[in-house]
Amino acid sequence: MTPKQLSRARVVQALYQWLVSGDDIGEIEEQFLSKKEPYPPYKISKAFFSNLFLNIPKNISLLDEIIDPSLDRSVDELGTTEHAVLYVGTYELKFQPEVPYKVVINEAVELAKLYGADGAHKLVNKALDKIAKEIRSVEINAKMV
Repeated sequence: MTPKQLSRARVVQALYQWLVSGDDIGEIEEQFLSKKEPYPPYKISKAFFSNLFLNIPKNISLLDEIIDPSLDRSVDELGTTEHAVLYVGTYELKFQPEVPYKVVINEAVELAKLYGADGAHKLVNKALDKIAKEIRSVEINAKMV
């Protein structure tokens, strides 16, 4: 895994912990930043991790508003892991235009396969594809020309 890929995986884990426990975000961030990776030379990008992890909770209502219409069910019916993965993907689509939409979707699908329930990757793929068409329509249409 690249440092950014590993960072995304850790953000999903940290968001899961925050969503389940309601613990202090700063404490969870510190816990994950001080965590030793079991397989060197894998390292997270600390700045990338912190940017995602600290900003997603600040934008949680907006992210839920974006995610909700992309689903066949209520956002409240999502599993915690799937919710965390969709938060990461949606945040990147909305606030990190320098990351190509196909990369965002692919990374989220891989995280859903790794951490989510069976078939969760299909839900994530479908939802983020719909979200990308709304948020990144200029980028998507430019690729089609």
